[in-house]
Amino acid sequence: MKLRTLLLTVVILAALSVAAYFATRQPAAVATDSRVGQPLVSRATVEQAAKFRLTDQGKTVTLTRQSDGTWHVATYHDLPAEFGKLATFIDALTEAKLDRLVTSSPERIARLDFKDTTIALLTADDKPLWRITLGKTPDTGSGRFLRFGTENKAFLTNASLWLDPEPKNWAATELLALKADTIAKVEIPFPDAPAPLTFTRAKPEEPWTSSATPAGEQVSAAKLASVISTAGSLRFSDTSDLTDPAVAAARAHARTIKLTTFDGKTFAVTFARKPEEKKIKPPVPDAKTVALGSSAAPAPHDAKPAASVGPEFETIPAGPVFVAIAAGDPAAPVNALMQKRAYQISDYFYTALPGKPADLFEPAPKPEPTKPAAPASKP
Repeated sequence: MKLRTLLLTVVILAALSVAAYFATRQPAAVATDSRVGQPLVSRATVEQAAKFRLTDQGKTVTLTRQSDGTWHVATYHDLPAEFGKLATFIDALTEAKLDRLVTSSPERIARLDFKDTTIALLTADDKPLWRITLGKTPDTGSGRFLRFGTENKAFLTNASLWLDPEPKNWAATELLALKADTIAKVEIPFPDAPAPLTFTRAKPEEPWTSSATPAGEQVSAAKLASVISTAGSLRFSDTSDLTDPAVAAARAHARTIKLTTFDGKTFAVTFARKPEEKKIKPPVPDAKTVALGSSAAPAPHDAKPAASVGPEFETIPAGPVFVAIAAGDPAAPVNALMQKRAYQISDYFYTALPGKPADLFEPAPKPEPTKPAAPASKP
C-alpha cells in the first residue's frame, strides 16, 4: 500500500471516530443549584412577611398581617382572613422541596407556560421578600415547574398547591360562636306578643324557667337549645353593601333575639328578611278589542255577558336573610365587623326560628299518684 493511501485512510478513520464520539456522548448535565433539595420558602421568610399575594386566572388575593398578628383580606373589604386556610397553604409551601433544576435556556423556559400564576411574600411597602411563578405540570403528571422572581432558571417542585384566586373564599365566615352551656338568659320576640318571652336559668345544669309558661306545661329544653344554636353559631355565605336596597327592605321585617352569658356578656342577634309578596298582575287587553279598537260593533241585546275572571297574581319570592350582631361590649370585634358589610346567611337560620310562643313549651309530666301508707303492724 502506498504511503499516500495509508495516510488518507488514517485521516478518514480519525474523522469517523470523532463523529461517532459526538453522536453517542451523553448530553451535558444541567448545572446544579444550591436550592435543589431545599424547601420552597423558609419559615424565617414567612415570619418576616407583612403581606401574602396570590394571583391566578386574572384574579388577585392579598392578605395583610395586622399588628396583633391576625390577617385580613385586603382585596375583600378588609375582612378577617380564615387563618386555617392560610396556615395550610403556607405549610404546603414550606414542606415542598425543589426536585431539580430543569433548564437555564430561555428557549426551553418559554415552553413551560410561565404566565400570571404567582405567589409572593411582601414587606409592608410591597417589596418582594420571596416570589415564584408557576408553570405547567410535567407530562408525568406530578409536581409543577416554577421559577423564582425573574431568574432565567426553571425548577421542578413536588409541591401540591390548591390555588384559590377568589378573594371572598379567604375571608373567615364565622360571625358568632357561643357555646350553649354558657347561656344564662334568652329573650325571643314574637309578632303578636306584647313583649319578648324571657327564659332564664341559674346554672348550666338547671332547667330553663319562664314567667310565661302556660299552666300544665314546661319549657322545652330541646327547642330552646335549637334557638340558642341557631342564634349563637352563625357563619355568613355572602356579603352586601350596607346601602344595598335589599338590605333596607329586609330591615323593615327584623326580629332580634338577645342572648346573655353567665359572665354577663350580651349579644343582640337581628334576623331580617323581606317576605314573599303577591301582586296583582295588570289586566291584559282582549285581543279582539285591541284589533277592532273603538270601531267595534256593539254587542247584540241577546248576547250573554262574559264570565267574570278574577285578578291574576304574581308571586315575588322572599329576599335573602341578613343578620346583624350587636355585642354589649363596645370593644368586641364583631361590632367593628358589622360596620363593614351586611352579612347574608342561609335561609335555614331564619326558617328554624320558632313562629309562635307555644313552640317553646311542652306538656309537663304528670306527678305520680301517691301510694297509701301501709297499715301499722300489730305488736
